[in-house]
Amino acid sequence: MLKIIHPVAGALALLTIGTFWVSTALSELFASEATVSAVKMTIPWGFLLLIPALTAAGGSGFALAKGRRAGLIGAKLKRMPWIAANGILVLIPSALFLASKARDAEFDPLFYSVQTLELVAGAANLTLLSLNMRDGLRMKGWLRARPA
Repeated sequence: MLKIIHPVAGALALLTIGTFWVSTALSELFASEATVSAVKMTIPWGFLLLIPALTAAGGSGFALAKGRRAGLIGAKLKRMPWIAANGILVLIPSALFLASKARDAEFDPLFYSVQTLELVAGAANLTLLSLNMRDGLRMKGWLRARPA
């Protein structure tokens, strides 16, 4: 069962974060302030999907690792604290702050500074999660490792 839960939860988390990032970038670049507000106020509701997906992916990954720490498993495990810290310390507080500012239509320099921070941190988490997915696919034999 863990062999099903882990990739499904990981893919769901990656897609959710990607959706947050793309919807934020597109709304900021091409949409009205009303659309930006709607996006920013909707993202925290997405945490109801994202947090359980990340928890399930992390928990099932640790269980599947069975104490092993070498090779691709080790690389994945080294990324996880960075992913979690980035999410807990930067992304969640930023999203909640931006939702509050957007609700009040306060699109000031502080809003855009935090928005920039959120986009950079989100891109970092997308990169780290994508690397974990790549390594997981290599471990399953679905992707070949590149020759050195």
